[in-house]
Amino acid sequence: MILVLLGPPGSGKGTQAKRLVKERNWPQLSTGDMLRNAIAEGTPLGLEAKTFMDRGALVSDSIAIGLVDERVSRPDCENGFILDGFPRTIPQAEALDRILLKKGRKVDWAFLFEVDDRELVRRLSGRRTCPKCNAMFHVDTMQPKRDGICDHCGAKLIQRPDDSAEVISKRLSVYHDWTSPLAEYYRRQDKLIALDATRAANEVNQAISAALA
Repeated sequence: MILVLLGPPGSGKGTQAKRLVKERNWPQLSTGDMLRNAIAEGTPLGLEAKTFMDRGALVSDSIAIGLVDERVSRPDCENGFILDGFPRTIPQAEALDRILLKKGRKVDWAFLFEVDDRELVRRLSGRRTCPKCNAMFHVDTMQPKRDGICDHCGAKLIQRPDDSAEVISKRLSVYHDWTSPLAEYYRRQDKLIALDATRAANEVNQAISAALA
């Protein structure tokens, strides 16, 4: 089964994707993670992507599509996978359909995570990330045992540039202008399932499980 998770940054897509990985053994394909790894490694693709991400803009379609096309061809994707952060535009969704069609596959369901913008700003601006192991914490809801220190590897936590209040506002504006029309794209295909993502993570997970059942 192939799932697409749609929704603004901070809506909980990544959290639910990780739960599905554990429950269903489907790999999570996050373009955000792939891009951050490329940036950390200093690859040409990563350096190009960084210029987009630092100002809160979407990376170019050619970068995102190239990453996804290569990734879905790997053996661990044969039984299904979860797309988190891709597609973000109608052209990307159309490109994804073409990529999958060549492989005799298709998107089965698209889950839309719905959250108010004010709640998203609170969630994102409070995030703190470990630059060493990528563990995620939050100043309100998921504090580390030692202030500012990763529980897992002891590195000093940071606030990513794309989690600053100014960049968050730009990211939400981009989402509403370019990404939200994807809901209609998948609705026309009878593949869209809307979720109230303001609820607790366990409740959202139960709603997803019920829909898949």
